[in-house]
Amino acid sequence: MMKLYLLTFVIFFAVDFVWLGFVAPSVYDHYIGFLLAEDVNFWAAGIFYILYIFGLVYFVIQPAINKGSVKRALVTGAFFGFITYATYDLTNLATIEGWPVAVTIIDLIWGSLLNGVTSAIVTWIYLRKK
Repeated sequence: MMKLYLLTFVIFFAVDFVWLGFVAPSVYDHYIGFLLAEDVNFWAAGIFYILYIFGLVYFVIQPAINKGSVKRALVTGAFFGFITYATYDLTNLATIEGWPVAVTIIDLIWGSLLNGVTSAIVTWIYLRKK
C-alpha cells in the first residue's frame, strides 16, 4: 500500500506541477490576484497533498486495481476530482464576494483531468507490474 501511495504521490504531484508551475499562475493572477497570498503556505499545501493522495488511493485507485480496470480508474478518478474540486470552488463561489465563475469552471475541468489521468496512469503502471 505504501508503494502505491508513493507512486500516486509522485504522479499526481508531477502532473499538478505542470499546471501550478506554468498555467495556473497567470490564470489565477488574472481572475483572483486580489485574493492571493504573497507567499505560499507550504505547510498547508503539504498537508493537503498528503491527505488528498490518501483519499485518491483509497476511494479510486485501489478499487480500480482490485477490478483490474484502467478505464474504471480514469472515470472514477475524474469524478472524484470533479466532486472534490467542486467542494472547494462552489463553496468559494457561495461565500467569497467576487469569486469568478470562470475560476470555478477552470478548476472543475482541471480537477477532473488531474485526478482521472493520475488514477489511470498509476493503475496502468501497477497492473503492468503484476
